[in-house]
Amino acid sequence: MPEEKRYDLEQRTETFSLQVRDFCLKLKVDIFNRVYISQVLRSAGSVAANYIEANDNLGDKDLKH
Repeated sequence: MPEEKRYDLEQRTETFSLQVRDFCLKLKVDIFNRVYISQVLRSAGSVAANYIEANDNLGDKDLKH
C-alpha cells in the first residue's frame, strides 16, 4: 500500500509567517512602503491563525451553526 502523506500545515504556516517577518525586517522602511510592509506582515500571520482556528473542534453546536 502507498504510504499516507502527512501534512504538517500548522508548522509550515508558522514557519512561513516567521520567514515573511524576517524578510520584512530587511526592507527599507520609508513613507511609501510602511503600509505595505504592515499589510504583508498581518496577512502572513493570519494564514497560520486561520488554519489553526479552522481545525479547532468547538463541539456539536458549532457544527450545527
